[in-house]
Amino acid sequence: MTTPTNADFDGAPKARPVPKTAKALPSAQAYRWLLALAGAVAVIALVVSALLWQKLSRIQEQLARQSADTGLQALEAKTWAKQAQETVQDSSARVSLMEARLSEVALQRTQLEDLMQSLSRSRDETLVVDIESALRFAQQQAQMTGSAEPLLAALLSAQKRVQRAAQPRLTPVARALEKDLERLKNLPAFDIPGLMVKLDDGVALVEGLTLANTARDSQSQIRQQAEISGQQSPPTWWMAVLTRIGDQIKGLVRVSTLEAPESALLSPDQAFFLRENLKLKILNARLGLLARQKEAVRNDLGAAAVLVRRYAEPQSRRTTQLLQLLEQTSEQVRTAELPRIEASLTALNTAAAGR
Repeated sequence: MTTPTNADFDGAPKARPVPKTAKALPSAQAYRWLLALAGAVAVIALVVSALLWQKLSRIQEQLARQSADTGLQALEAKTWAKQAQETVQDSSARVSLMEARLSEVALQRTQLEDLMQSLSRSRDETLVVDIESALRFAQQQAQMTGSAEPLLAALLSAQKRVQRAAQPRLTPVARALEKDLERLKNLPAFDIPGLMVKLDDGVALVEGLTLANTARDSQSQIRQQAEISGQQSPPTWWMAVLTRIGDQIKGLVRVSTLEAPESALLSPDQAFFLRENLKLKILNARLGLLARQKEAVRNDLGAAAVLVRRYAEPQSRRTTQLLQLLEQTSEQVRTAELPRIEASLTALNTAAAGR
């Protein structure tokens, strides 16, 4: 039943009522569309879910593979780490062993160097002592023989041995040996035959040497003879007697200046022994010259010169000649004396002491 409206009363046309089936039709269609849409969405979601599930499966497989690979790599890394640790331990042990051996080698090297240095020092000391002994022995031979040949040979041999050793601590020894060699090479020759001839001449001069007391007697006799020869007429017998008595009286007392009083006190016998003593001094010097005893030669010549100056007449020509001969011979013996090799011996002593 419908309710009357204002239109019914006004005479207007009346609207038809809508049937209920026409209203329900659009809602059913929409529901179907919604259902189709929901099915499509569900299918899409299912497809997407299937795709996602498939992708997830692949990801899981890949992750499982990577996990397995990672495990294998971790296992290999662990094995390598263990091997590396063992290698490090082995290397450490080897390094320790090498360090121990290196320490032993260093210790052995130090001991060997000390031994070599000790042997070298001992060899150098033996060389120095040997050279010093050889030089001293050669110097004794040179002094006994008066020849520089033994000393030159010993110095040359020592120089060669030092050069062969080639040790820096022996450099001062080499310089000292070179210096002594130069001095010996520049040494003048020792003329022994010439000196012996001079000494023989000295012995001959002693034979005619005028002594101081005989020179005064001869001079008084010469004056007396000059006085007698200066008279015009020969003296009578009584004048000769008076002159002789006067000479005897004058001979009792003689006043003169004597530089050597002992020369006036010589008797004829003492004068003879004085000449023989001078000859013996010169002959001893000659024997010393042959024996190369230069110091003894110089002493004998000096003693002979002292006797000549004391007892011989200084104004005599033979006295002057004899004194000159003695002085020249002594000077030649002194200049020909072999030099001492003190530089080489000092350098050897310093090297032996290790300074």
